[in-house]
Formats: sequence, structure tokens, C-alpha cells
Amino acid sequence: KDAMFCFDVEGKEWAMKPMNCPGHCLMFAGKIRSYRDLPIRYADFGVLHRNELSGALTGLTRVRRFQQDDGHIFCTEDQIETEVVATLDFVKSVYKTFGMTYKLELSTRPKKALGDIELWDRAEAALARALDAFIGKGEWKVNPEDGAFYGPKIDIKVMDAMERVHQCATIQLDFQLPIRFELQYNTGKKEKGQEFARPVLVHRAMLGSVERMFAVLCEHYGGKWP
Repeated sequence: KDAMFCFDVEGKEWAMKPMNCPGHCLMFAGKIRSYRDLPIRYADFGVLHRNELSGALTGLTRVRRFQQDDGHIFCTEDQIETEVVATLDFVKSVYKTFGMTYKLELSTRPKKALGDIELWDRAEAALARALDAFIGKGEWKVNPEDGAFYGPKIDIKVMDAMERVHQCATIQLDFQLPIRFELQYNTGKKEKGQEFARPVLVHRAMLGSVERMFAVLCEHYGGKWP
């Protein structure tokens, strides 16, 4: 909340949207979902606002008003691998178009992680299988304990023409937002206590901040646009 633009409207506190994830969770929760509906994929280029400290603002790379090519995939645990491979294919297509190379890293459970350890282990194994299927064993590396507190992630480190590393695209699993928003889908099972289950949320972005990506491309092409 410290980094949000908040203001009073007729005695009620309002704020400018700092991220797209909560809105997409509300869209998912807007009606009863079935396992047959999954995966559900939302994409959003909506404008976001974050009240960054003035000293942290830098050209186009750090701004207060920006857009992200945000995407959220709601899927079952069994669908994680397939969805991640498809997202990695999307990453490959985008950065091949830009003429940029990248490295892939799997960031695993941090010490202060939330959620069931067995679920973390299964999710990390699914991401590892997806990376093996996409790029091959030994072609990616592990970042131990560098995942987000809410789930493991794949870090996509992009290199520009000067071999500088940029963190633009991202693929992150999230177990916590579906819990906090009480999201669920009908599993189709009749056994008591198994009628409903929580979806897994996959956050994905190809460019990240569009403004920041434009700044990266300006320097990558040296002004000589394709």
C-alpha cells in the first residue's frame, strides 16, 4: 500500500490500480467454474500506477505510470507443465523477433515460503520438466531459494546487443492468491470433500513493463530500428 496512489472519495478510500492480478482473480470468481473450463487465460494491457520514490525514477526504465503485457493462467496442478511450455514457446517467438538471446533459470522455494512443502516440490518438478522439454537437460540452471514467497518461478534473463542482462519476461506460479480470493473449481468428483479444488495461478509477461522494454530496445538497436 505504501507504493500505491490512494485518495478519499466521499468518505471512502480509493486507489489507482498497481497490478492486474487481483482483478483477474475477481473475474475468475465471478461465476462457478468447472474443471472442463480450465485452463482459463486472461491477458491485460491495462494502465498501472505505482507511487515510486522520486529518487528511484529513471527515464523509461522506472516510471510511475506504465503498462504491462500481463497474463494470468488459471489451471489445474496437472496442467502446469503444458501451460509453462506453451508460455516458453511464446517467449522464444517474441525474443527471436527482437534478435535477442536469453538464459533460463529455475528459482526454487525460499526459506520464508508460504504453503505446503509437498505442493512446492511438485510445482518445482513440473517447472523442471517443462524446462527440460523446452530447452533440454543441462541447458538451464537452478537458483536455490530465490523463488517468490508464493511460488517457484522461471527467471528469463535477456541479453541485449552489448551482452547486458535484463529481467523482462517472467513466468511465476502462485498458490497464495487463489487461497486469499477463495478461488475454486468443480472437480467433477462425487467423493465428499473432493468436489472442489483450488486452481494454480500462473503469472506471465513477455515484455514486462512496455515502457522499460522500449528503453531496452532503444539501446539494443542503437537507434537503428529494424
